[in-house]
Amino acid sequence: MKIEEYIDNKKEVLSNLDLDEWSAAIKVVESAWKDKKKIITCGNGGSALTALHFIADWNKSVFIKTSKPFYGCSMVDNIGLMMAYANDVSYDDIFVEQLKNIAQKGDLVIFISGSGNSVNIINAAHYAAKNELNMLALCGYDGGILKKVVDTHLHVKSFDMQIVEDMHLMFGHLVMKKLCNES
Repeated sequence: MKIEEYIDNKKEVLSNLDLDEWSAAIKVVESAWKDKKKIITCGNGGSALTALHFIADWNKSVFIKTSKPFYGCSMVDNIGLMMAYANDVSYDDIFVEQLKNIAQKGDLVIFISGSGNSVNIINAAHYAAKNELNMLALCGYDGGILKKVVDTHLHVKSFDMQIVEDMHLMFGHLVMKKLCNES
């Protein structure tokens, strides 16, 4: 793929963003933060790194800028714990098992899945729905199962995984900018 083709594809996705959907998704994170709820992220592969990136940016920058605590954690930052659950329970439940331990009613769980069909993410979303957790999904492709399970979603309408991941990172940066200006 030529550089120009990738940039053209990205421009097309950007020009077709549903800005109301993006604003609503940002508002979900903002509301959880203002309500002093835990904000928990998870994802697989590149989305796992996006989940970590969000929490690193938000925990540090939001607190430094506003002096208001940000109660963020990622379920992908402890590889030993994830592998213990994968080995002793099931890889399909690595996020469910963590939610059982750390999530409380009203906390926000942000599920990140390019395809929207990762089994461990779907299982965690079903658990969250049954246990009165707020949910936000960041997905791509056609949204997959995840888009149908959650309260709010941000759906990047692209079947190019790298462009989907780029847009998810952009969401994290937009959240940070919004919260950092809420002092």
